[in-house]
Amino acid sequence: MSLVLTNSITELCAADHGGDPSAIAAWTRNKSEAGVAAMLANPGLHIYVAEREGVIVAVGAVTTDGHVALNYVDPAARFSGISSAMLTRLEAALLALGHSEGRLEATLTACGFYESRGWQAAGPQAGGRVVNGYPMRKQLVA
Repeated sequence: MSLVLTNSITELCAADHGGDPSAIAAWTRNKSEAGVAAMLANPGLHIYVAEREGVIVAVGAVTTDGHVALNYVDPAARFSGISSAMLTRLEAALLALGHSEGRLEATLTACGFYESRGWQAAGPQAGGRVVNGYPMRKQLVA
């Protein structure tokens, strides 16, 4: 899981981090094996993986308060439908948790992906971090 998260950020999100090693390091700091272990131990976070031939190719997570917290794909699996399948799973998880609306903070890299799947902008770009996301929301239907 750690490798998928860090490789996805490093290789696919250049529009967000601009190749800046310090920005990449800040973004991936909690994506280490220890960071993933902490995520797995968090009862407010529901984590999902997608596998292909026994290898993890995507990692997603939702929070109990209705947010998509993670949705990353291995660079080798990009444009294979894995990200769409993961997003469908995450939206279903939010519905199962009782949420009729999902929220997330998209990367610049992923804004178009989310928009094409019915997510809408929900405010200006966030601030205060090295890499700031774009708030989005979607009405969820069963």
